[in-house]
Amino acid sequence: MVGHLERLWAWLHTHEGKKVLRYTTVSAISTACSFFVLFIVYGVLRLWTEVPSTVFANVVATVPSYWLNRRWAWGKSGRSHLVREVIPFWLMAAAGITVSIFGAAFARHISTKYALNHAESTALVLVANLFSFGIFWVLKLKLFNRLFQAPDLLEEIDEHIDIEEHSEGAALR
Repeated sequence: MVGHLERLWAWLHTHEGKKVLRYTTVSAISTACSFFVLFIVYGVLRLWTEVPSTVFANVVATVPSYWLNRRWAWGKSGRSHLVREVIPFWLMAAAGITVSIFGAAFARHISTKYALNHAESTALVLVANLFSFGIFWVLKLKLFNRLFQAPDLLEEIDEHIDIEEHSEGAALR
């Protein structure tokens, strides 16, 4: 176990490892942004019901997610390419928002069925939204690598670990 952690730590200090770490950080930031906005518009202000509140929160969170992923995680600057970057990014965001709509609708159904109070309903909607973000995390990582012309990081991680394990096995012989 310690050997795996040491290899992971070493890999995180490579160029590609830093990109994955930045992508993960951007995901955490956008999730927190969505979570906060959803908590405010649904939980505190009660502006809309579960589904419109979830859609609004996720659209708001998508804007900083695009900018941070493009600039910080993948190091792209200059104008965004509409067809190769912007449209695929927003299509993926729309897919994630669609899943979050189903999650919010399910949370609403459970809240109604079990007569949850607003605080309990808010907690359920927030958990459903968090789960929706998690579903697309790896898929988005793969897509963003293609959009921003980075190598396939997941394959590179596997190759790096395989090389390290092979070299360790040779050293033990």
